[in-house]
Amino acid sequence: MPVIFKKIKSLEKQIDNYLDLVVKGGFLFKQGIKYFLEGETEDFIARLDSLNETESDGDNLRRDIETRLYTETLIPESRGDVLGLLEACDRVLNLTAETLNQFYVEKPEILPEFKKQYVELSEISIAALEEMVAAVRAYFTDVTSVKNYINKVQLYETESDKIATKIKYEVFRKEIDLCHKMHMRYFALHIENIADEAEDVCDRLSIAVIKRSL
Repeated sequence: MPVIFKKIKSLEKQIDNYLDLVVKGGFLFKQGIKYFLEGETEDFIARLDSLNETESDGDNLRRDIETRLYTETLIPESRGDVLGLLEACDRVLNLTAETLNQFYVEKPEILPEFKKQYVELSEISIAALEEMVAAVRAYFTDVTSVKNYINKVQLYETESDKIATKIKYEVFRKEIDLCHKMHMRYFALHIENIADEAEDVCDRLSIAVIKRSL
């Protein structure tokens, strides 16, 4: 096998490993939210620490991939699209870590009757993240299936918006302090934003697919 093909295969493996970290980050976030709402502090902090480590590993691997793309002149025809996709995926992974860290720092008081909805919101948002990763993987392995994954991301994003809106609507009709209402709204918004960012990645991915077909 020519050296250039070996390098490209190695690069694809690194990208695949990076996407594995994004999926792992989503899983740790979902678990962390669940443990926070259940008051399982030790389990929550363990997931938070693991997520922060995963996010750091992801940053390091992404930088290594970006360096290789430039220094080894690999896949020059789509280098810009790949770099853009990696950076967009990185924003999603970073958002999971930032949001879970905010739960640790601010310790929002989520009313008991809303906890199930927050769990559901986190599960739907992470489902969008997972389908986003599947779409990006398909870009490298089976471009014809990318659209199917993107459609799923859009469905999950719409559902997350519905759940978050329902939470906000019901919270602001509770007889509690305004600051408490705003705090609960703030955290619903940030969980919802994970699905929004996943959809943004897919918007970029759609353009990359079109460019490849030209």
